[in-house]
Amino acid sequence: MTQRGRLLAVLAIVIGGAIAIISSTQTWVEVTLSAVATEPVPVPGAAAVSLLAPLSLAALALGLALTIVGHVLRYAFGAIAVLIGSALAFLSLRVGSALPLDAIAATVTATTGLAGDDAVSSLVAVTVATAWPFFAALAGALIVAGGLLTLTTAHRWAEGGRRYQTDAGVAAATPTSRPHDAIDSWDDLSRGDDPTSR
Repeated sequence: MTQRGRLLAVLAIVIGGAIAIISSTQTWVEVTLSAVATEPVPVPGAAAVSLLAPLSLAALALGLALTIVGHVLRYAFGAIAVLIGSALAFLSLRVGSALPLDAIAATVTATTGLAGDDAVSSLVAVTVATAWPFFAALAGALIVAGGLLTLTTAHRWAEGGRRYQTDAGVAAATPTSRPHDAIDSWDDLSRGDDPTSR
């Protein structure tokens, strides 16, 4: 369970971050404007939720960093993952279910040149959400699950970077019955101990 807990936590956070970053480039809302007889205007996820891409990238980086951090940082990163995932899920569900004006205002303004809540709302005839906000909310839930799994299993994970630790302290404590020669100096260097510093 030790390695499985770490693997599942990292995978959940990384996959959630990847889905969220992909969703930021997809159309979240299609807006039909009353004054313009054109096709519906697509609103990408990054325009609907300005924090979507930064939070997604933070989740990706955090998930990858979990593979190497020490004991204390695991808990900090787990808590941050829960916060990031919760924010992603909340903001995505807000857009997908409520279709707030602030999610489409920037795109409508860029298309028509008109700004202000009143002007934008008078132009909008129909807004339709796609499935992408709900995929992003699912990604947020995955990140939260990975963070919670980290918080509950991190105490059983193997220490990261143990394979790179040297046994110089053990070797230095071992008494030798012969004089120190050139080969011993090379062995000291291999263990990370500088024989010239003595």
